[in-house]
Amino acid sequence: MKVVAIVQARMGSTRLPNKVMRSIVGLPMIELLLKRLSKAKEVDQIVVATSIDPRNEPLVERVQQLGYACEQGSEKDVLSRYLQAAEAHHADVIVRITGDCPLVDPELVDTVISAFKANPVDYFSNVSPATYPDGLDIEVFTLKALQRSAQESDSEYDHEHVTPYIRNQLSFSKSSIQHNEDLSALRWTVDELEDLQVITHIFEHFAPDIHFSWLEVLELQKNKPELFLSNQTIKRNEGATMGSGQKLWKRAKKVIPGGNMLLSKRAEMFLPDLWPAYFSKAKGCQVWDMDGNQFTDMSIMGIGTNTLGYGNEEVDAAVRSVIDTGNMSTLNAPEEVYLAEKLIELHPWADMVRFARSGGEANAIAIRIARAASGKDKVAVCGYHGWHDWYLSANLGDDENLAGHLLPGLSPKGVPSNLKGTVFPFNYNNYAELENLVNKHDIGVIKMEVVRNMGPEDNFLHKVRKLATDKGIVLIFDECTSGFRETFGGLHKKYGVEPDMAMFGKALGNGYAVTATIGKKEVMEAAQSTFISSTFWTERIGSAAGLKTLEVMEKVKSWETITATGLTIRDGWQKLADKHELAISHFGLPALTGFSFASEKNLFYKTLITQEMLSKGYLASNAVYVCTEHTQQVVDAYFENLDPIFALIKECEEGRDVEALLKGPVCHGGFKRLN
Repeated sequence: MKVVAIVQARMGSTRLPNKVMRSIVGLPMIELLLKRLSKAKEVDQIVVATSIDPRNEPLVERVQQLGYACEQGSEKDVLSRYLQAAEAHHADVIVRITGDCPLVDPELVDTVISAFKANPVDYFSNVSPATYPDGLDIEVFTLKALQRSAQESDSEYDHEHVTPYIRNQLSFSKSSIQHNEDLSALRWTVDELEDLQVITHIFEHFAPDIHFSWLEVLELQKNKPELFLSNQTIKRNEGATMGSGQKLWKRAKKVIPGGNMLLSKRAEMFLPDLWPAYFSKAKGCQVWDMDGNQFTDMSIMGIGTNTLGYGNEEVDAAVRSVIDTGNMSTLNAPEEVYLAEKLIELHPWADMVRFARSGGEANAIAIRIARAASGKDKVAVCGYHGWHDWYLSANLGDDENLAGHLLPGLSPKGVPSNLKGTVFPFNYNNYAELENLVNKHDIGVIKMEVVRNMGPEDNFLHKVRKLATDKGIVLIFDECTSGFRETFGGLHKKYGVEPDMAMFGKALGNGYAVTATIGKKEVMEAAQSTFISSTFWTERIGSAAGLKTLEVMEKVKSWETITATGLTIRDGWQKLADKHELAISHFGLPALTGFSFASEKNLFYKTLITQEMLSKGYLASNAVYVCTEHTQQVVDAYFENLDPIFALIKECEEGRDVEALLKGPVCHGGFKRLN
């Protein structure tokens, strides 16, 4: 009966890349593990099982230099990798060791193998239940049990984690050993950088000896607990229940403040700890995560950027053409002239255009130009206009000034205090409030979204236009979000009100970065009296994508489609709410539609929807940013899956504990610092 210890190891760890080759006391971690394991007397052979991923070549080379066999198989199907290695080396019995356990104890390995031999079972371990420190896991099983698992289970989870099928099926005989004290809360494995720090402390303490026992490590932890503090908040076997995206998100927050570049895409805004976080592919209204799971996007569709759906063939073909012919040059891209002319054609009141690559930039450009044109500093604002100093200065002295326009809880830290008193928020449809600001302060610019959560009342927009004209104020409509949603151009066209300037973004490039600031000549020429300039505003992809996006929009009348679909979705939510006797309120443009439950548990219910719909193959919350790929069939399937969740929420309104239904924390409802 040949006993082969198979060590699974790879370089492509999501949470700690290249971890098995990380240096500890001058040696790669995998080498320390193999040297310790080689002392096990009950093991006939040690084999390292890695994947065919080219990143593993340094690992393969090192293992072979050390004189051990190394087999390469599937990256994700670790069960098949084990079976391949076991059969290649004629194993009768397999000892499973993972490459993230450098403190593997050879005496403990011998104890488990000896117990396996003394008990005629298919599977024997020291992990069922877990009583030893995490990092001393040892599983022993027969080749026949592994072969049966490979034949009988097609579960991705079973194949990724090797032994769950054996452990969970009653048809396999099983036994285990337990320590006389439950030490399972101790963490001696390496999945995170904090784990590596702890393991390094341990080896440094015992150096140059690398063959200390696990009981000596236990004694060290009792005597010097400070060496073990770094990783104490990490849960045991957390990685086994986390997807690749969740692992990468956790890793991202260590190297990127906040985890990413956009608040709206933070996992905590949807489903903390469980949101896939990252995508590998997107097409139409479908998104694939890093593990290959496919989801229908009934959520924010790239934050409203892709009204034609992800990967529109015509737009992407135009971009590929730019890539083939060159995106950047000493000379200018002609497409920016063509795009400027098209935007002016769609908005005859405008004469000139400046381009950028983000909405925040477009807003900053517009404010700079408008202030230069008016000769005045003070601005009245209504709506969300980006992250720059000029806008957040409204919160100087009162963090809640922008709460109704942006997000509650935003601190203006980092914004120069001398900007206080330069920006004054006013509420939509409150003309008297705006008029009072204009009369009280020397306002030179009014910047506003055309529509907030409701449309204009009592000729509000026309009154604002007349006030700006009468007072010589530059009127700016921020259409970065609303543009091309209900009309072919700015939403202001629907209401028959012309501003002095307007900005477009998001939908303009169908996922490619391009924003535009358009305006009247007498205002826009003020750009020449100040300095507004940036290298990557001149790249070619954005303008080319914008031109083709407008061409496709015009051909399919996308704004009509997404508005109609949005109204259908809004009606569907209301019908579900009526059916289950739930009170909801609606917000947003039809193409950017959303709802809220009239309940103090609103955020809990939003989280529950996201959690349950994710399990059904949907990215969803309480808002849908509509694209042309949201067909009736897609919408019908969405509501079919949403219906039972509304029923569940009704149960919660009648007394069921919604918190007990959630598998993780509640989503964030505003700005919060992420640790």
